[in-house]
Formats: sequence, structure tokens, C-alpha cells
Amino acid sequence: MSGIIDRATYDFYQEGAPFYSASSAQAQSRHLEGFLARLKPGAAVLELGCGGGRDSAYMAERGFEVDATDGIPAMVAKANERHDIDARLMQFDQLDAEAAYDAVWAHACLLHCPRAELPSVVKAIHRALRPGGLHYASFKLGDGEGRDLLGRLHNFPDAQWVRDLYNNAGFDAIDEDVFAGKGTDGTQRDWIAITLKKTTACEA
Repeated sequence: MSGIIDRATYDFYQEGAPFYSASSAQAQSRHLEGFLARLKPGAAVLELGCGGGRDSAYMAERGFEVDATDGIPAMVAKANERHDIDARLMQFDQLDAEAAYDAVWAHACLLHCPRAELPSVVKAIHRALRPGGLHYASFKLGDGEGRDLLGRLHNFPDAQWVRDLYNNAGFDAIDEDVFAGKGTDGTQRDWIAITLKKTTACEA
């Protein structure tokens, strides 16, 4: 296991994969349709943290070329058991593609990346995108890294921290939604969902 995934968070999803893949197997994520509407037909899309595979399966049904990935072996197994998406094991810090994708979809997954590691992960996403490529990510908002009531690590940024993170990596935000949502642990929090475009060269 790579050090970028917190052990308690890794174990939580590894053990809970049957439940989470079943509970997330219904409708696709709330912002996915709008994101896909911005892409050309057949665009190549990388999904980070595909979980049970519902979003990747929907994208594939829509005719997109999908590379479904997750950092948890049990989640990859469940995604492939439930959907014909050929999901593969890849943790965030193992992304080494260059100009390979038109879009990177990261719904409710980068929020588990330790704050200290997140800038390098975002730069890797930037490198993986083709010029003008799009990226979506969503985060639970807060005032500093910590754990939820289920013991999972979250980076809990504030909205401006997220904007600055992506701006510094060479992205321009093209859409943003801040909304209230209840986490799996039952805690009500504000979230930010942000869609970005690769615009400038990433800093070394």
C-alpha cells in the first residue's frame, strides 16, 4: 500500500467495499451529466476513486472512453463485478500519464488525500490532461485536516484554499457549486464541487 492513503481510511473502504459498492450503484453523481455535456463525444475520461463503478459505467454507456481507477483493491473488484468497465488499481500518487485524457473525473475521492500530498496529485492530474482538458473534483469543506466520525481522514479545506490549489497548478475554474450535504457519518457539512480547465503550463 502506498503511503498516500491513510491506513485507517484504506482499511475502512477495503472492509466496507460490499456495502459501499451496493449503496452507490444507483443513480450517477449529481454533477456528472453537466460535466459530460462539456465534453466531445467519445472523449477519453480518467476516473479517480471510481468506487463501485456507477459513474464510470454511465460514462461508458454514453460512449466515452473510460479509464476507471481506484486505490482500494476490494473496491476495484466490486466495480468489475457489478459493471463491465475493466477498472484497475491505481492510487493518486501513481498517476504518471502525460497528455493522455480529455477529462479527469474525481467525485468525492480527493477529499481523502492528505493536504501535504494534494498539490502534487493535482499537478499530476494537470500533466495527465491534454491541452484544454477538463477536471472535476468535490470536497467536504472545513477548517483543517481531520477525521470524520467513522475515522476516515479528510483534508477539509475551505473554498478559497481549493481555488488557490488549482489556480497554482495551472487550472482555471469554469464552474463551481457550494452546497449542503450529509456525509456517510451523518454530519451535515458544506461541500464544494468545482469544474476546471487546464490552461497554463504546470509549475515544476
